[in-house]
Amino acid sequence: MNDPRFAIQTNNLTRRFGDLIAVDQLTLSVPRGVIFGFLGPNGAGKSTTINMVIGLLPPTAGTAAVAGFDVRTASLEVKRRIGVVPEGLNLYERLTATEQIELVGRLHGLPVTEIKHRIPALLELLELADAQDKMILDYSQGMRKKTAIACALIHAPEVLFLDEPFESIDPISTRAIKAVLRDMVAQRGTTIFFSTHVMELAERFCDQVGIINKGKLAGSGSIPDLRQRAGLPEDAPLEDVFLRTVGAETEDEGLLGWLTGKA
Repeated sequence: MNDPRFAIQTNNLTRRFGDLIAVDQLTLSVPRGVIFGFLGPNGAGKSTTINMVIGLLPPTAGTAAVAGFDVRTASLEVKRRIGVVPEGLNLYERLTATEQIELVGRLHGLPVTEIKHRIPALLELLELADAQDKMILDYSQGMRKKTAIACALIHAPEVLFLDEPFESIDPISTRAIKAVLRDMVAQRGTTIFFSTHVMELAERFCDQVGIINKGKLAGSGSIPDLRQRAGLPEDAPLEDVFLRTVGAETEDEGLLGWLTGKA
């Protein structure tokens, strides 16, 4: 499972929590140099999958590789090559943004002079420069998320994992971050793997998407390919593709007729 064409590969990746199968024999290949959106209903297994692939959660069965390295047998090599914005941000709240980013840069072995060179640009991009000397404890949720993104970018990772990356972030910063991420893909061949519930964002931003439902991969590929497989027209929005792929019920069954006035 070491195909150089792919940045991320999983084979029958499975995770159980007692009797619950959170991820069920997931086999997925993500090409290098693409923006890959990972979509699914709440509880479908998105975050569990990401946590296994980045080495935070051991799989019950199956294998995963990132940048050609097995996440179990070469976990340090994987961690050197990835940046992660996890579901829980896990920041040191009594550090400033500058201190937090510098800490991550040092952990990745960057020279101090290079860290000092990179931090101001990241703070400016993410509109954190005016608050760089405040403790993270005093940050809003959006500012914390932007600090986590800066930490994920400081070492220019080969593969970037983002779990709901734009949640709580204002539209101006979101636009700037997306532009930088696109440049990373186009200029450096970075692979970006991110989960989101926002279909419009995934449709505009992604080169490919994967859809997971009840722990199983329901579909993967380009959006035009997924439209075709779902039997939908070429101009069908991704939301319709998603609902068709996961078999969601979209008809009004009248259960809230007392609220909507349709009873």
